[in-house]
Amino acid sequence: MSGWLATLGICALASIGVPLFIIMGLAALVAFSFSGVEVSAVAQEMYRISSAPTLMTIPLFTFAGYLMAESHSPKRLMRLAQTGLGWLPGGISIVTLIVCAFFTAFTGASGVTIIALGGVIYPILIKEGYSEKYTLGAITASGSLGLLFPPSLPIILYGLMAKVDIDKLFKAGIVPGFLIIFILSLWSIYNSPKKDTKNKFILKDFIQALRESWLEAILPIAVLVGIYGGFVTVTEAAAFTALYIFIIEVFIYKDLSIKNDIPRVAIETMSLVAGILLVLCCALAFTNFMVDEDIPLKIFALMKTYLTNKYSFLFFLNIFLLIVGCVMDIFSAIIVVVPLIIPVAHDFGVDPVHLAIIFLTNLEIGYLHPPVGINLFIASNRFKKPITDLYSASIPFLVLLVIALLLITYIPAMSLFWFN
Repeated sequence: MSGWLATLGICALASIGVPLFIIMGLAALVAFSFSGVEVSAVAQEMYRISSAPTLMTIPLFTFAGYLMAESHSPKRLMRLAQTGLGWLPGGISIVTLIVCAFFTAFTGASGVTIIALGGVIYPILIKEGYSEKYTLGAITASGSLGLLFPPSLPIILYGLMAKVDIDKLFKAGIVPGFLIIFILSLWSIYNSPKKDTKNKFILKDFIQALRESWLEAILPIAVLVGIYGGFVTVTEAAAFTALYIFIIEVFIYKDLSIKNDIPRVAIETMSLVAGILLVLCCALAFTNFMVDEDIPLKIFALMKTYLTNKYSFLFFLNIFLLIVGCVMDIFSAIIVVVPLIIPVAHDFGVDPVHLAIIFLTNLEIGYLHPPVGINLFIASNRFKKPITDLYSASIPFLVLLVIALLLITYIPAMSLFWFN
């Protein structure tokens, strides 16, 4: 009886908006207490995750991304991509997809991308003749495109929670990430305005834009070569990236002031990271309790009565994760849901690396999914438009993303061909 009362009390606290890390911590304490296990196990689980070497990559990569977002880097990279690809049919819109993916990969937060780049991209697309509806949908959808590319924060967090090699996850997300951009690029070409005069490729302008932004443009290549060339670990790459961006934005481009800007950016970054790590530490003990109590096995036994094979399981999983994605942020979903689905997916024969890409793709789509996809609300606030306008503008992009999701789900070679 007391167990049920404790559960109801925790649910009541959650319903009035008590922070998630407190809810997860209380749930762990109550669960271990009523199972007869010493509650010190909660502290042990918190210490175990806090001592993981790769944990340092989260604040370092996030800090680097926030520095870039606060500088003039978005304008420089947008100019580079515009002069290089703007002459293609739909080129300006394709530029939007690529530059937004770049920033989201480094910040790990789609809201930052929409806020930092929205004011730059919106007038450019409107000037090029794109409709307002298409422009709003493109920017809203582009906000979360980079989540499958290294050094994406959700990939790192997933690897920590699922105990999957982060290097493998970085590799596995590259082809699915480019598939999504390719599909949306075709839609961009289809919607490109019909103009009498076309943009021309001007070598002089491209070289000038490259001179202005090459220090930032080479960063993703440097990170990938460093990690997969065996020169640095993921943690070392994160430290290098943070220091490199700090130096070029403060001392070379001089976009940011050490006195006025860096403390503010550091506080914003660490506020985001601290929230994630608090939830992570408090949730891990509770999820490990559920694993110890064989809850995933019980879920698997129940599902086996309705799902007969891996493909039906994957179909159900996608529906479930799409629902999760539109009611939970990606970090909370990774922490709460991943430990439960991994054993079930394993029993159905789903490769753990493939499962990670399916999971992250679903949660990427969840940012755009009505009624409560967070990108919709951020874009609505950023552009001062009714949320219903954002629903309407985002639907075509949502359909295309679901098509990409099905391809990624049922063609595992896209994620796994690196390892065969």
